[in-house]
Amino acid sequence: MISSMGLKPLGGLRTRASMASTMLRGGPGAAQKRFLSIHEYLSMDLLNKYGIATPRSIPAKSPEEAFKAAQSFGGKGMVIKAQVLAGGRGKGHFDSGLQGGVHLIKTPEEARDYASKMIGNKLITKQTGEAGRICNAVMLAEARPPAHEYYVALLNDRASQLPVLIASNQGGMSIEDVAAENPDAIITTPIDFEKGLEQSKALEIAKKLGFSSEKQEKQAADTFVKLYKLFKEKDATQVEINPMAESKDGEVLCMDAKLGFDDNAVEFRQPDIAELRDPTQEDADEVEAGKKGLNFIKLDGDIGCLVNGAGLAMATMDVVKLNGGNPANFLDIGGGADAEAMKLAFKLLLSAKPKALFVNVFGGIVSSGKVAESLVEAAKSIADDVNIDIVARLRGNQEADAKKVIEGFGSSSGVKIHPVFDLDEAAQLAVKLAAARG
Repeated sequence: MISSMGLKPLGGLRTRASMASTMLRGGPGAAQKRFLSIHEYLSMDLLNKYGIATPRSIPAKSPEEAFKAAQSFGGKGMVIKAQVLAGGRGKGHFDSGLQGGVHLIKTPEEARDYASKMIGNKLITKQTGEAGRICNAVMLAEARPPAHEYYVALLNDRASQLPVLIASNQGGMSIEDVAAENPDAIITTPIDFEKGLEQSKALEIAKKLGFSSEKQEKQAADTFVKLYKLFKEKDATQVEINPMAESKDGEVLCMDAKLGFDDNAVEFRQPDIAELRDPTQEDADEVEAGKKGLNFIKLDGDIGCLVNGAGLAMATMDVVKLNGGNPANFLDIGGGADAEAMKLAFKLLLSAKPKALFVNVFGGIVSSGKVAESLVEAAKSIADDVNIDIVARLRGNQEADAKKVIEGFGSSSGVKIHPVFDLDEAAQLAVKLAAARG
């Protein structure tokens, strides 16, 4: 799956996983998604509303619903897919013991049996880690054997500052692998935001992909144009079809779909999309943080970072990395640095069991003195239960007052606050304190 949010080149584009690894870890990893993703069955429904052809599909939220849905296919072959927001479902396994989240089936009885082993159980894939992710529904789709599979995606490209359509005649596999092994197989087409994707350009792309006849080329071109219309009108950050297939009966179909949407736009401009969110597929701490107006993303380091402002948060993580440490999170408290927000922030930070905390706040609208008071109050609330060092860099408005407040806290409890006002020195100390705890 590709996205303009990352840093690894892919024909001018970049992957989200490599963003996290380049900026935060230096190795392969998966960052939490910061846009709204929806289940495949909902994506298919949205495609159909835009007149985009897909195999017929029906969701089911219980084994009995799966049985009844399968009956409606009239004895034709079907595919049953676990509805979990994670890639690699087919190669994953359930904590129920079932291998694979995607299976070919023939009968309603098989649909019920597989659904009983999927629904209510956790699917574990490379993307979910060992914690897995709960499966609350399955999707039954008619089996439409492909004659050839293609890859198509729409997303925003930072390099060109335009939407782009990515297409390849090597679909049904990891696009990152295709990019690495055969970059010439990927066609990247910038799209003029005002003009949109013109039919002539879409047909030109379809011809390059090598469909079997003019009929299929036109179907593919029509699909590209409709996908872009959906992408633009619904404030999508990503529309990924893998695979798009030319079926053996001569139809061009979107066989699978992953759609992502801009959270900020969805909140006020796309209420119908906002209703499709499934919080059970998201990290519980991140959901709780969002309800309180905090921006929180879990990472895999050991230094908890609490910052106000997204730019300062990114800079803080960078300076921690530059000094040999690893951030445990991205946590932007914005302007809500009162005592209650600080207590919730500490709760979120400590859930990852960090070895040190780094508080880096610049006082502007919110004074550093007030932030220091909130910080001390939050520290007192955890002092009896936690033993941890907090490096506090509070600069800007009323920073002298902030220093006095922090120095007055002392270190008689299990929590010690270290006031450091140089950014690099603060990061070095945080890394040193974390290392000292092994």
